[in-house]
Amino acid sequence: MKKNIIEKIDEYAATDPSRVAYEYLGKANTYQELKEYSDALAAYIDSMGLAEKTPIIVYGGQTFEMVAAFLGVVKAGHAYIPVDTNSPGERLTIINQIAKPAACIAVEELPLAMPGLPLIDPTELESIFGKHVQGTSKEKWIAGDDTFYIIFTSGTTGVPKGVQISHDNLVSFLDWMQNDFGISNRQSFLSQPPYSFDLSVMDLYPALTRGGRLVALPKSVTDNFKELFAELPKLALNVWVSTPSFMDICLLEPSFNEQNYPSLSHFLFCGEELTHKTAATLNTRFPHAHVFNTYGPTETTVAVSQVEITKQVLDDYKRLPIGIAKTDTSIRVVDDQLQDVQKGQDGEIIISGPSVSKGYLNNAEKTKQAFVKLHGQTAYRTGDLGQLDSAGQLLYKGRIDFQIKLHGFRIELEEVDHHLDQVSLISQATTVPKYGKDHKVNQLIAYVAAKKNDFKSNFELTKAIKEELKNLMMPYMMPQRFVYLDALPLTPNGKVDRKRLIKEVNG
Repeated sequence: MKKNIIEKIDEYAATDPSRVAYEYLGKANTYQELKEYSDALAAYIDSMGLAEKTPIIVYGGQTFEMVAAFLGVVKAGHAYIPVDTNSPGERLTIINQIAKPAACIAVEELPLAMPGLPLIDPTELESIFGKHVQGTSKEKWIAGDDTFYIIFTSGTTGVPKGVQISHDNLVSFLDWMQNDFGISNRQSFLSQPPYSFDLSVMDLYPALTRGGRLVALPKSVTDNFKELFAELPKLALNVWVSTPSFMDICLLEPSFNEQNYPSLSHFLFCGEELTHKTAATLNTRFPHAHVFNTYGPTETTVAVSQVEITKQVLDDYKRLPIGIAKTDTSIRVVDDQLQDVQKGQDGEIIISGPSVSKGYLNNAEKTKQAFVKLHGQTAYRTGDLGQLDSAGQLLYKGRIDFQIKLHGFRIELEEVDHHLDQVSLISQATTVPKYGKDHKVNQLIAYVAAKKNDFKSNFELTKAIKEELKNLMMPYMMPQRFVYLDALPLTPNGKVDRKRLIKEVNG
């Protein structure tokens, strides 16, 4: 992409001003409105006399006004920090302390006061958006190595880390999205992940830089199955972006198929492991659609590898690969000394290339730990275990920090999940460790959403599941307890919430 991202989006306001950029439950906003709103906000921010390049918090849900605010902040020469309305108030406080932002834009009412921080509240924002004023000059806009957005991820210590993504990081990602997925211009993208989750970037900017339509599906709808399945057929989607867990929910509805959604041509998954079962079901329901499994941490700008899940891939792999790196990026699998391991051997996945972040905001210590120099380039240590196979496909083996030791055996929790997923009686499952007083793991517990069955008791069901598992996993991996739920809990980002279950088990 030779042009600035903002310039590319603004072009549509000039060439096709009435084109719909954003749709929220039937309410549509155009590219012209997107430019006018963001120009007005940029001019207002510019008049506030804020410290240059200092980030600005943008608080709200999945609305057109949030997207307009993001672009307004960037046009004013600042990075934006998206914070979702479903975030606890404490998280907002912590982000404020770490980021030391110049201001906060409350698209929706803040859950708490933030003394001393310049605030644009919802009423004032509405007034700003209503004015038709000249925007800031292009010289002000975020460009090059300037930070475009900062997304706070969960830290292992409970303190979130602010991942800084530059304009050029994002350009590298967008070029890949344009070239490698066969998606045409002016497509309608599902916008389901919250904007505080970097998976949302996979729909947000690929749509807006190519004249597409973002179709928001807010949490209030996705939390209500009846409402969700009533709304989905109305959306006329072309490109689906979500976590695999959200797709599992949608596949519970038998009418979710190609016949009822004829315009859906592409499915893009990221954020967690896409299981063989989910992909196979989707391929059966949408035999002519393109299903892509992608992989990448927030620190490398959404995703850096992809593979189309064809019938051949399903036949060749029981556990799906996560693809081949985009052309401008290097993915290595290394040992503890950061030396490449041979193909077929496990090691840590390490990524270098133009989409790798400059590091964590105001956190030099964590940046030094995670970002290293490798072959003259900055590389990100993912903490993911992986392997390169003979075909050059990257295989995901689990999180290094989800590796436990039970009775002397090393066990990858995600490997156990993978085996559980292959059981015919299981719809969805995850595994959590239970710790004893000595802080060692003394039990493995499987949380299971079972398929409909005729067993008279959970005891009989568990016995049948274990019988299948005997042919799939080593005996030492077998969970000692099975807990049955109607559905597994999800994080606000749509991933299975293993950490919540670990907390419940060990509370």
